[in-house]
Amino acid sequence: MDTTLGLPAIRTIRLSTPFGWLAEGWRDLMKAPGPLLLYGLAVAAASFALCYAVYATNGAFWVLALTAGFVIIAPILAMGPYEAGRRLDLGERPRLGQILFVRSAFRQDVAYLSLLLVLIYFLWGRVAQIVYGLSTFHVHRDVESLVAFAVGSSDGHGMLMIGALTGGALAFVTYALVVVSAPMLLNPNANVFAAVATSVRAVNANFFPLLLWAVIITALLLLSAATGFLALVVVFPWLGLASWRAYRALADDIDQRGDQTAGGVIA
Repeated sequence: MDTTLGLPAIRTIRLSTPFGWLAEGWRDLMKAPGPLLLYGLAVAAASFALCYAVYATNGAFWVLALTAGFVIIAPILAMGPYEAGRRLDLGERPRLGQILFVRSAFRQDVAYLSLLLVLIYFLWGRVAQIVYGLSTFHVHRDVESLVAFAVGSSDGHGMLMIGALTGGALAFVTYALVVVSAPMLLNPNANVFAAVATSVRAVNANFFPLLLWAVIITALLLLSAATGFLALVVVFPWLGLASWRAYRALADDIDQRGDQTAGGVIA
């Protein structure tokens, strides 16, 4: 057992625990469905509008790249559901204004984490562009021709395999950095360096349960994208609330003095 001074304790969990987070997140969603579903509607509408704008300007490749990259920036977009989860823990009923404009998210440490995710998002775009460029000499100007190339040719199959491997590795590294740090930064006493370190320690101590959680999140987000982002209306706030439950289950909180307020296994 390793003691890490100045950082919250990390708890170990069972492999099946992520399914409990989904159940708890759903119960939380049912406690305040109105504002949370409106939040999900806003995220779904913005996602659809962005992809449609790219599609309408013949950016077929970027529609797929941006859709896959949504997984990377989703943790910052979920600050509203995290705040809703925090308020529900306090016995409050969150209002729409409170989750649309989360005061504790407007600070320097959250901006640093957001900047990191945006940079990784841009890196993913460049990596995807390189993989695409090395796979074909043709320019596919619409989604239909790009999909036909990807699923109907050996070069397309290679592109999908390499893209999945490189994108998956990049996405998992990003996930390890933010799975705990993003909700943890709602605490004004948490700084970005401690939050990211705590997140990485949580993944290291619970690798297989959190790998399963990453697969669940990715699958639900990509399935939502397959519905034209319509399912995000429900899925996004649900996953945000479940992710808040994940954070509370994995790491101790920090009180106003920066002390640890709950017991746990130090990892």
